[in-house]
Amino acid sequence: MKYGATGALLGGICLFLIPQAYGDDAHPGTHTMVTPSELQWKDASGLPPGTKVVVVEGPMNEAVPFSMRLKFPAGTKIPAHWHPAIEHVTVISGVFNMGVGDKLDESKARALPAGSMAIMQPKTTHFGFTNEETIVQVHGIGPWQITYVNPADDPRKNN
Repeated sequence: MKYGATGALLGGICLFLIPQAYGDDAHPGTHTMVTPSELQWKDASGLPPGTKVVVVEGPMNEAVPFSMRLKFPAGTKIPAHWHPAIEHVTVISGVFNMGVGDKLDESKARALPAGSMAIMQPKTTHFGFTNEETIVQVHGIGPWQITYVNPADDPRKNN
């Protein structure tokens, strides 16, 4: 598979565009407790328009544990992409449809309702879509990056 230096560079830039967005009382390296009303959602760079992100634990650009939540509006389509490190996804609300492959193919996706989990191994190409507003929690060891299989699918190129 060819992924190119451009995709890796854009993925790296994304790390710096995802803001820390947890509750005001939380500080990296300290005991953190956050309620849903304290989450400060921001626009998610590198993901389809309308997607929101909140980083609960990070920073995302270092080789340390991270946790973030992503809120996808109904009708979101996340083209085939991969991450350089393992990614753990837990569906918090809604249904996240996820599949493995180099192209978004809804017929090859599995519906993951709230409470479901998916573990994507490093560099596994996968895709997702939603039919309703859906919130997922993603955690792993950073740095976190997203590289689209087809560079033309990268929403950062449309800005």
